[in-house]
Formats: sequence, structure tokens, C-alpha cells
Amino acid sequence: QVQLVESGGGLMQAGGSLRLSCAASGRTFSMYAMGWFRQAPGKEREFVAGTSRSGGNTCYADSVKGQFTISRDNAKNTVYLQLNSLKPEDTGVYYCAAAWSNYLNTCYIGKDDHNYWGQGTQVTVSS
Repeated sequence: QVQLVESGGGLMQAGGSLRLSCAASGRTFSMYAMGWFRQAPGKEREFVAGTSRSGGNTCYADSVKGQFTISRDNAKNTVYLQLNSLKPEDTGVYYCAAAWSNYLNTCYIGKDDHNYWGQGTQVTVSS
């Protein structure tokens, strides 16, 4: 089992940057592809970014390509999401998720692909 704890959210003005972190428990972190999702008020939870087990392959929602960057440090059991050029529409609760994978370089974008979820961290962007 994996426990995920997100941190780094906050209130930012448009144009600002944030770095979210997700710390995972357990010794099998490198066996999981990792993803970030977000949920805006009144909307469905949506995929934002994903990284393969190795970190060598990443995938992004079209809406955040070139704006957000996902990375991971398997030695620290941590995955990061760098959010740049923030916009009010980036507001939401950001969730970290883990997808057990037999493949080193596969990136997953589906909610159902992910087995474990964190509690989320709030990001609010004011105009």
C-alpha cells in the first residue's frame, strides 16, 4: 500500500508560480507511475500530468502543456508538479495519484489507472 501526502498549495496571483510536492510512503515508490489531477469547484476531477516509473516519460493535458512540469525523485519517494504562469482557471484541488505498473516507461492518464490517491492540496489563483 502507498500513502500519498501533497503539499505546496496556496493562494497566488495570476502569473505566479508554485511547486507542489507529493511524498509517498513505502519502499515500492519506483514501481508506480505517478500522476497529478485537479478538481475545480463544480467540475469533474481531471488529469493534469503524469510521469512513468523511471521519470523518463511524461505526459500532460493539452491545457497545461508548456505551463506545468512534472518530475520525480525516486530516491526521495517524491513527485513534483511545477506550476508556472498561473491563471485563475488553474484554481482547484490538486491530487497526487499512484498507478502500479509493470512498465518502466509508461505514463497513465486515466483516473481508473491509479490505485492510490492523496488528500489533495488547494491551489487558488486570483486575477
